[in-house]
Amino acid sequence: MNRRDFVQAAAGSALMPAISAPQKPTRQRALMKAGTQHGSTDEILRVLAAFGVNHICSTLPSRRLDSNWSIEGLLGLRERVESFGIRLEMVPLPMSSSYISRAENPNIMLGKSPERDREIDAICEMIRNVSKAGIPAVKYNLTILGVVRTGRTLGRGGAGYSTFIYDKAKQDPPLTEAGRVTEQMMWDRITYFLKRVIPVAEEYKVKMACHPHDPGMPRGGFRRIERVLGTVEGLKRFIEITPSRYHGLNFCLGTIAEMLEKPGEQIYDVIRYFGLRKKIFNVHFRNIKGGFLNFQETLPDNGDVDMIHAIRVLKEVGYDGMIMPDHVPQIQGDEGGRQAFAYCFGYIQALIQLVNNEG
Repeated sequence: MNRRDFVQAAAGSALMPAISAPQKPTRQRALMKAGTQHGSTDEILRVLAAFGVNHICSTLPSRRLDSNWSIEGLLGLRERVESFGIRLEMVPLPMSSSYISRAENPNIMLGKSPERDREIDAICEMIRNVSKAGIPAVKYNLTILGVVRTGRTLGRGGAGYSTFIYDKAKQDPPLTEAGRVTEQMMWDRITYFLKRVIPVAEEYKVKMACHPHDPGMPRGGFRRIERVLGTVEGLKRFIEITPSRYHGLNFCLGTIAEMLEKPGEQIYDVIRYFGLRKKIFNVHFRNIKGGFLNFQETLPDNGDVDMIHAIRVLKEVGYDGMIMPDHVPQIQGDEGGRQAFAYCFGYIQALIQLVNNEG
């Protein structure tokens, strides 16, 4: 090659794009984190910090709007939690999963005015104070029956699994204190609450995470109470009542699995439906054996739902909230379920680590 050809060849090669070494695909980290609603005493917080569970929902500050629900009271709670290196992500409203006679604010779901208006006013003030205290979310229930079960059955290693078998459920007495509550009555009461409360949550930027009805029941209800938040279609309707980025679900995998005929096949598309719409604000990571109207609550690795697949789908939809254990089996010698909960925390932490290491 003469000098002129060499110069032309060199110039041409300079114009060609540089060929770089193949790049390794970047890993998309899961945004979710291990969390709990286990408690917020100093003793519990020390254990959670050791487990690396650095995000929690506290216990209920108080059943009524009092000093615990003041800005100062909530700030004190948040600062105490944060002193353990833990973030207070959420507090429960006094709208628990209790049966109506034990409910903190029963008139909201009884539809009894003007009592319910006073209760809703108090809930709105709690939301305002939660926001001013720097807490981003609350969770709550809209239930009359509470959590319905028929007893315990023996599971792995002789553990007692909380069980529901509809054909064995005693509807006695046939009516609750609420009397007959039709689907329309239930939707009217839920809508009344949401129309009053969600605008306040929107204004103060507090996420409202509602737990589904546990368990779902057939049409006609249970003890003449319709459970409209006990079906996937009902939950779809619920999130559309007041369109807002602050209106969503405390997404209990166990409860939603209980709504399905084949939870091991169907639940992943349910996660996608609500997850892609950014309506999952918190996750109760619980598994079951069985399905609609006949199930047992198990540890996460021992049910019909593939929890590895479930957490992969949560990562897929970009879920960024807490993954928390819920309803552990009763094991002889395990006082208060402490070892069972520790097992669940380790399982959840391992799954989050797993999906973080996947491409």
